[in-house]
Amino acid sequence: QLQACGGGLVQAGGSMRLSCVVSGVTFDDYAIGWFRQAPGKEREAVSCIATTDDSTYYADSVMGRFTISSDIAKNTAYLQMNNLKPEDTAVYYCAAGQVTSITSMREYDSWGQGTQVTVSS
Repeated sequence: QLQACGGGLVQAGGSMRLSCVVSGVTFDDYAIGWFRQAPGKEREAVSCIATTDDSTYYADSVMGRFTISSDIAKNTAYLQMNNLKPEDTAVYYCAAGQVTSITSMREYDSWGQGTQVTVSS
């Protein structure tokens, strides 16, 4: 099971940290991904991390502003979001999976419930 939290309303330029607590799996065998879906748009990968080797992926749109990290001892992954923009407004989901590619959304088989992030201009 995955429990995502930390969303809310923030002004453009502000910061927010999302947390994803993972239970029921061996955290350090999995990849953790943050995905988002804005109204009328397809779900997209935002940032992913392979807890086995800490390799990461960032979408071009968030590169340099978002940072993904994981704390194996706490079975928790984080997404630190800085310099938020109105176009970052979306429902953010965390997901876990034993994937062959950390950006392969279809390979993530455990999903959290989503948390709303709203960035006002």
